[in-house]
Amino acid sequence: MTPEIRSKYQAVIGLEVHAQMLTKTKAYSSDINEFGATPNTNVSVVTLGHPGTLPKMNKKTVEYAIKLGLACGSDIAEQQNFDRKNYFYPDLPKGYQITQDKTPICQNGSVFIKDADGNDKEIKITRIHMEEDAGKSIHDVDVYDTLVDLNRAGVPLLEIVSEPDIRSSEEAYNYVTEVRKLVRYLDICDGNMEESSLRCDANVSVMLKDAKEFGTKVEVKNMNSIRNVQKAIEFEITRQIEAIENGEPLTQETRSFDALKGITISMRTKEAAMDYRYFPEPDLLPIRIKQEQIEAVRKKMPPLPRELYLKYTNELKLSEYDAFNLTDTKDIALYYEEVIKHTKNYKAAANWVMGDVKSYLNQNGLEIESFPIKPATIADLIAIIESGKVSSTVASQKIFPELLKNSSSTPLELAESMNLIQESDEDSILTYIEDVIRQHPDEVGRYKDGEKQLVGFFMGQLMKASKGKADPKAANQLMRQTLDKL
Repeated sequence: MTPEIRSKYQAVIGLEVHAQMLTKTKAYSSDINEFGATPNTNVSVVTLGHPGTLPKMNKKTVEYAIKLGLACGSDIAEQQNFDRKNYFYPDLPKGYQITQDKTPICQNGSVFIKDADGNDKEIKITRIHMEEDAGKSIHDVDVYDTLVDLNRAGVPLLEIVSEPDIRSSEEAYNYVTEVRKLVRYLDICDGNMEESSLRCDANVSVMLKDAKEFGTKVEVKNMNSIRNVQKAIEFEITRQIEAIENGEPLTQETRSFDALKGITISMRTKEAAMDYRYFPEPDLLPIRIKQEQIEAVRKKMPPLPRELYLKYTNELKLSEYDAFNLTDTKDIALYYEEVIKHTKNYKAAANWVMGDVKSYLNQNGLEIESFPIKPATIADLIAIIESGKVSSTVASQKIFPELLKNSSSTPLELAESMNLIQESDEDSILTYIEDVIRQHPDEVGRYKDGEKQLVGFFMGQLMKASKGKADPKAANQLMRQTLDKL
């Protein structure tokens, strides 16, 4: 497709994100909610929909839904009703799904992302509702049959439905990334798409840029990574534009994404709401949410990624890159928050957390909870660098590794015991400078002939001679002054 044809059209995308909640038990039964258990072991007569069994509401799901609603700035509905969504599928044992049709727990709200130009963009939320998951059909174990695992049936879900405000596959990628970050910060979902605990369906259409109405909507399913969400949407945009350009009709349908081939494949025509024959769930009473309950949840809310991002860029004057990386995971952000309680050098603190700290964690496959150095100790390390007692190189290469082994000592104690305190008095530094100049007459001659870049060579020799103890800033200035006088 030529850029000229592509530029005539505008994509219109809405996303439905399903987040499995991290509750101990399922949505409407006491069955264990656990990934990876032996197939069909986390089930009971309730999960299997045996006659005469009754569902019972899991209160934790309501709390988690309120958390997400508050994080998105949504309106929390005072009264909740539940409905049955009827459809047949081999891994849906009851033949229906308990969901919320007319009274979602959350309405409105938004998620902020970056658009293609790096500007803030608000993606509005239509609704967030509670429902239960279906089981899982497994197609790649038996060559002849489809196997069914009902452990997932009844697992509590939050479905986050966006407005069709997304205009590109890149924006869709950014949106799902932000939603995943949000549910992880709130500790309500682990966000692992490869384990299907976070899933995304995309509604995609295209229209001419001057058109007044949206085009024919196509739903795309089975995208098991955020990158595949982007790839599937990009393919679907191109497919629809080509169909329109070739005069081919588009039908409202559901398509599956084949990650190996990078294409979408038609599964079925898209169901309408009437096909699901929604009706009120007769076995669950309506629930009421009081304002006191909402405020109790609000008080327990952690700092949110966007709040921290704005704090770091606006108040602490960090770059957008630093702020984005620091807020990528909650645990790293909270560690940084602790560091800056003990130092005002916010940039240095960011460099240490994003550099040496994260490198150590990545190399050793650890989470920040297992990191041996306390945040206050990192601040102490920054302090002895600022005071000129050690250089940042010495702190990183010698003191930091020692702190990993001996986290009970302070950076200053280690610097003193390892004889790493910098020499900043001029007499000591001049002694090293005179020795270096005397030992390298040829390089001195070249410097005098105009090769001023050799100052880096002389500084390297000086730091080697001083075993890294000479104050680099003071030494560099004295070295230049001394060489220029020769």
